[in-house]
Amino acid sequence: MPTIMLWSLRRTLITVAVMMVVTLPVSAQADSPKKHRGPCEIHYPSDAMVEWNCRVIPLGKSLETMFGEDWVDVARFNRIDRRHAHPGLSIKVPRRLEDLAQFTPLPLVYPPGELNEKFILIDLTEQFLGAYEFGALRFATPIASGDGLNETPTGAFRLTAAHLQHQSDLYTIEGTDRPYPMNYALRFHVNREGVSYWIHGRDMPGFPASHGCIGLYDEPMQNEQYGIPKDPELNDARKLFVWVLGGEPDDDRVIPLPRGPRVHIIGQAPARITHEGS
Repeated sequence: MPTIMLWSLRRTLITVAVMMVVTLPVSAQADSPKKHRGPCEIHYPSDAMVEWNCRVIPLGKSLETMFGEDWVDVARFNRIDRRHAHPGLSIKVPRRLEDLAQFTPLPLVYPPGELNEKFILIDLTEQFLGAYEFGALRFATPIASGDGLNETPTGAFRLTAAHLQHQSDLYTIEGTDRPYPMNYALRFHVNREGVSYWIHGRDMPGFPASHGCIGLYDEPMQNEQYGIPKDPELNDARKLFVWVLGGEPDDDRVIPLPRGPRVHIIGQAPARITHEGS
């Protein structure tokens, strides 16, 4: 079936589904791995920087058992968390793991941020965020942005608020009525309808899956909500939050940021690679 027809059918089905549940809390299932074959379906320009093969995670295996101490680099390269890197999923595996040691798809120097003590660049095409200090890259992290149906706004913004334990008013943890956690939240935009967009911790399924916000690794949240992973390690949401504020607040109040760091959001979220017959 032609791709255009599939896309139209998908949008129609989604519209009908939304109309059917408009009065109910929405379960945060947009990142269900059943809807995607895996990160191998996503193309990033930086894929050309590393030689890699697409491999299926074998039954009984995990990122840790397959790659040892290099599992973090492989996870970041695939923009995926351990909860979603399950057996049967296809992932991108570098032919030489050492090639990932210094991997970043973002520029090491970003001239528009040279006059700013702190500056954030978000590249939707690469699904990566960079934290810059006077134009020099301090650290970079994978993201999960909005997809084609729930796009993340692009342009020039500024962080205006921070909230340590923010929660969604619209979406819940799948299979429950618990509000979806948005820990370490940093607000960068409020649209004309009053909808706020935040950078925050969330699941990282290996493809754009948010409803417009920017998601970062938050394994402690996943451990609390799902029990996976049992040894939380990745928490880029907290790292960025502490970098912005200069420390972690003692309470859970919403903190105004009258002169928060500037944020540039560029590019367009990648679409899945189309397969014949799919």
